[in-house]
Amino acid sequence: MLASAFASWFGRSHAAPLVVATAAPAPVTPAAEVRPRTPWPRERIALADALWGEGFGVPGGEVEALRLTRTLGPSPAHSLLLVGGGPGGAACAITREFGAWVAALENEPELVDAAHAFIARSQLGRKVSIASWQPDKPAFETRKYHHCVAMEPLIGVQAEPILDGLARALKPSGQLVLTDLVAEEKLDTAHPGLARWAALERRDPAGFQPSAAVTRMLARVGMDVRVAEDISERHIGQVVQGWRKVVRDLRGTRPDPANAAQLVAEAERWLLRWRLVKDGRLRMMRWHAISRGGG
Repeated sequence: MLASAFASWFGRSHAAPLVVATAAPAPVTPAAEVRPRTPWPRERIALADALWGEGFGVPGGEVEALRLTRTLGPSPAHSLLLVGGGPGGAACAITREFGAWVAALENEPELVDAAHAFIARSQLGRKVSIASWQPDKPAFETRKYHHCVAMEPLIGVQAEPILDGLARALKPSGQLVLTDLVAEEKLDTAHPGLARWAALERRDPAGFQPSAAVTRMLARVGMDVRVAEDISERHIGQVVQGWRKVVRDLRGTRPDPANAAQLVAEAERWLLRWRLVKDGRLRMMRWHAISRGGG
């Protein structure tokens, strides 16, 4: 099973090896042949819950969402725009921890539906909301928010219009925390691992920017960049941690075919990202910037 391969592959790369002994699973569709009707079927949402925590769609889960937000100094008097809100966990965690009013945006319809349900269960009332947005046509309410956290918002699109929209959404002196993948050197689009990962992630392998280019774009749209930090090691460490937990939980279990197929596809996606970041082809960056209030 690919989950076992994932475990032993990471085990060879880390001090504490992983050993998984499970019964032979039922035959599953190879990852290359998985054709879900949606990028986020219910099996994938359930697997994300297992990997990163219930309601979270990215590595680090609640710990990372709160870490990114804490640097903004949010309070109950503040409004916060959360772009890349996922299935609702991050928005609810931010409101519970800091008391801020959070307006989350997500571009995947299935995750928006999951977030509506998660937020309804949270009993946080009107302090948390979720809505859809379109990365190719970014439209954010102007000068509305004290702060913004945007987690990997530049997927498969031109970066500057999105960054301009985020800057315009902030009040004067509002703060932005942005995370995304960058490529410091031009990527070899013929690299099989990169091509496969980009197809799985629905990203253009030729579209990644150097970190300095993103910093310059932020300056052009009226943001004063205070921090541009490489968080690659933390990111891939969170990937490993999530998969270690899932592999541990899988011991002695036998997923049904639908869940096993999703497990295979998701393991491939994250293994490829892990390799690309570990090899230095991609880096995960964090920017912290303050609005100059122009535009």
